[in-house]
Amino acid sequence: MAHQPIIATLDLLYKEEALEQQKSRYEKAISAYKDYFSSEGEAIRIFSAPGRTEVGGNHTDHNCGKVLAAGVDMDIIAVVEPLDEPVVIFKSEGFDECRISLNELAVVEEEKNTTPALIRGVAKGMKNKGFSVGGFRAYATSNVLKGSGLSSSAAFEVLVGTVFSYLYNDGKVSPIKIAQIAQYAENVFFGKPSGLMDQMASSVGGFVAIDFKDVESPIIENINVDFDSFGHALCIIDTKGDHADLTPDYAAIPSEMKAVAQFFSVPVLRQLCKHDIILNINVLRKQFGDRAVLRSLHFFEENKRVEKLVNALKRNDFQAFLDSINESGNSSYKYLQNVFSSSHVEQQGLGIGLNIAEFALQRKGASRVHGGGFAGTIQAFVPFELLKEFKMEMEKVFGGGSCHVLKIRPVGGCEVKIDN
Repeated sequence: MAHQPIIATLDLLYKEEALEQQKSRYEKAISAYKDYFSSEGEAIRIFSAPGRTEVGGNHTDHNCGKVLAAGVDMDIIAVVEPLDEPVVIFKSEGFDECRISLNELAVVEEEKNTTPALIRGVAKGMKNKGFSVGGFRAYATSNVLKGSGLSSSAAFEVLVGTVFSYLYNDGKVSPIKIAQIAQYAENVFFGKPSGLMDQMASSVGGFVAIDFKDVESPIIENINVDFDSFGHALCIIDTKGDHADLTPDYAAIPSEMKAVAQFFSVPVLRQLCKHDIILNINVLRKQFGDRAVLRSLHFFEENKRVEKLVNALKRNDFQAFLDSINESGNSSYKYLQNVFSSSHVEQQGLGIGLNIAEFALQRKGASRVHGGGFAGTIQAFVPFELLKEFKMEMEKVFGGGSCHVLKIRPVGGCEVKIDN
């Protein structure tokens, strides 16, 4: 069955108290588009793709594991018009314009780690999957924090894929296909070996449990949860860490896990069990080092925790959910070891953030490293009665505006209609 396109309204995507601010943001983007391209804007359309929050399954997706994630109300929006010629002209607020010829879609080594690489990669991925692409020009603005674990790159890739879907495929490219295309662009063209979770959570939206055992056909389950009913807010705290030179740290995690898997002649850890590691632990330690073994052990326990998190939510046992969140954070710190870079041990903003959060939560709620780790953000579930004080304590350390209270957004990449 073909995917049916979604035309979203602002009240579906954002918190009620933010609607006027968001409407102003969209109107400013439309005005900026018209000014930049000297356009009357008669054929403009507007698209949005959300950032994501990972709730469970820290560094499991790239080994075909399980994750619990959600799209959030921080997003990238783009004002777009189709073009007759096969070129994408993309202007993001605060950045230089880039132009990509759709007749030249081979990997360009000099483009890796750049926006043009992502656009080119998504276009090539669409064609590889048998979908149509065509020219367009766009003006985009984003409030997805870079380096925040909210996955600004995945949101951008999903946005571009959504534009191609709606302009040239009647909006019928499924969110799963768009996510797979986005991951292809990031891996092959951008040069970052990410798993599929970031793109999938952004593209699908809502609160989703994803099982990547079969990467081509992941099992996706939407979890219908009203967090307000549990009396806790979901917060992301930006510790202002620098991600600039951390790609080797990220890349080492899937590399080490897969090296351990390949010892058993399988490509990923999902095809093994924890018992395989324990039975062979001495030879694995000698061949791959202790960190690789610990990261592999984390994988198996984290997969189980995703199931525990999902089941806790389904039975409305929020304390069990919080306990599993804390267990996940503990495992990431001790075994996955992605709270600070071993190359920059003097920089441990995430550890500082986790310490302050633990103090501010007063043995309530939960906190953990968020996203890829090493720098950037932590995640916390904060009781409403502590939210004001919690936010104040975090911002004393990391500055005003560093603690963000998020809304889980029910849809992923989509076209948006605003009231005139």
